[in-house]
Formats: sequence, C-alpha cells, structure tokens
Amino acid sequence: MSTTIAIATEKPPGVDAKTERKPQRARMDDRLKIFCGTANEPLCEEVCQFLGMTRGQALVTRFKDGEAYVQIQENVRGFDVFLMQPTCHPVDMHLMELLLMMDALKRASARRITAVIPYYGYARQDRKDKPRVPISSKLVADLLTTAGADRALVVDLHAPQLQGFFNIPVDHLFASPVLVDHFKKLNLPNLTVVSPDAGGVERARFFAKKMDSALAIVDKRRVEMNVAEVMHVIGDVRDRTCLVIDDLIDTAGTLVKTAEALLSNGATSVYACASHPVLSGPAVENIMNSAITEVVVTNTIPLSQAAKDLPKIKVLSIAGLIGRAIQSIHEETSVSKLFL
Repeated sequence: MSTTIAIATEKPPGVDAKTERKPQRARMDDRLKIFCGTANEPLCEEVCQFLGMTRGQALVTRFKDGEAYVQIQENVRGFDVFLMQPTCHPVDMHLMELLLMMDALKRASARRITAVIPYYGYARQDRKDKPRVPISSKLVADLLTTAGADRALVVDLHAPQLQGFFNIPVDHLFASPVLVDHFKKLNLPNLTVVSPDAGGVERARFFAKKMDSALAIVDKRRVEMNVAEVMHVIGDVRDRTCLVIDDLIDTAGTLVKTAEALLSNGATSVYACASHPVLSGPAVENIMNSAITEVVVTNTIPLSQAAKDLPKIKVLSIAGLIGRAIQSIHEETSVSKLFL
C-alpha cells in the first residue's frame, strides 16, 4: 500500500514568477530522507516543511574533549538521502560533523548520499597564490567524496570553477532569483549594480541584466588577509543608487570601503547584497557604522544575535530554492529550470 506526502504549494519568500514551479507530489515509496547537522537546523526545517516532509532523526553530540559523535537514528537502507550542512563558524567542527554523518549513512547502506552545502567553506583557498600553501578547497572536496558523498548541492560558490575540484556531480544553485525579486520590489531609482572586485564581474553582470540596470566595477588591491584597499571606481555612479553584489560578506571591510568609494564618486545611496552572511569579527560593527542603507543576505548561514538585532541587515529565505532543487535531483529532472 503506497502513501503520499503532500508537497507545499505556497510560494516561498523571494521566489519570482519565473522560478515558481509547483513541485510534484513525492511518494513514500520513493524512499527520500533529509538529514542535517547542527550548523543550520532552522533552514533544514524550512526545506522539509516546504517539501511536506519530516526531518530525519540523527544524534549529533560531543564528548567532553570536543570529539564529535553521530548516530543515524532511523533506517536509511536503500534510501535517497540528502544531508544538509553549511560549513560555517565554527568551520572545522561543522565540516567534521558533515563527514562523520556521511560515513554513518554510507555504512547504513543509503542508496545515494547528496551533500547539501548551502555555504561551502574553504572556497576562498582555491589556488596556490603563495609558496608552500595548500589548495584547501580541493582537499575538502576530496574529503567529502571519500566520506561517502555521491553528489553535492551547493549555493553560490566563491568561484564557479570549484565544481571541477569534485570527482562527483555538483549542482550549483544561485541565490540571485531570490535577491533579484527583492530588489525589483524596492524599485530603486537610477540603479547601478556594482561588483566590488574584478572577480565578481560575471555575477554583477548577470544581476544587472536581470535588473535592467547599469554596471560598475570597483578596482581594489588586497594588501593582506581580510584587509583590502579600494583604488577607484570604473563606471559612472554619480547621482545613481548603487547596489553592491558579492557572494559573501566576511568582516565587511571590503564592503564598507567600496561604499565609501561609491559615495565619494557621487552615488546618492548604497545598498548591498550577498548570498552568505559570514559576518565574522567586526562585521556587524562595520556595517552599523557605515553609510550603507541596507544589507540583504540569505539564510545559508544562521545570523548571530547581534546581526539579527541590526536593522540594516535583512535576511531572505532560500528554503524554497533548495527544496525545489532537492525535488528535481530526487526525481532526476532538470535543476537548471529553476533559473530560466
């Protein structure tokens, strides 16, 4: 006797009409389960609610010395399992949880394991830019495969070519549909989309095309880790509303200096958006004391209480986007249709 799970048809926040797709009904005999570690349990709950499912039960705890211990507390033999865990602060602890949970699922005979990583840590260490340094993002990709991942689902990698570091299929989601929908509703006048560096031009160009706006680039020189010196603005921003778009905000030093450069070049106001609110160190204080009007981020990473209390920071949910991607992967249908 087969049973069905009703899929939520409510339109998730931030998903525009072009990305809106009513997911098909998932059957219990399809043998689909979703688990998560401790990094971002609220996002996993949102995804499960969107799909009309119950989150898989797993014990994730620690010994007194900090050593991680996990146990999958329900049968997964022959199931298509999605394990959700962003590798955010504390990065190494959450990465280790992810690896151990995948090993447990593999040894419990899960049919397929998909590592759902809303924020892929170590992505900024993707090349040998100095003598005798590791290519950490490649190492992490290898660890995920060795631990048991059959495929990966990631959101806004720091550099798209990181997909090539994996020896398994990678589905790369973009938070841009959610962010674009938000800023279209704001209807900002004389909008110019700004890339804070040369590496983000492709991302900014895509965003500008969707917003039907102008494009500018800020040329910067990084003098040391987490410290950037803004040089000059390429493009006309005078009397324009500027929207700075990046994949992540760490200490917000680059973001604040970019905003200062834009305002000194005649911009009327500066907004910012990023997929991943890493917000480490003095980030919240930097944003609070800056001239930025609003910083829009997604919930790939849970915010600290200080960030939640800051009115300048607005969080959009990508649970619907991830839920639709999981549905498509499970049903072996196209994921790219989410961005058409």
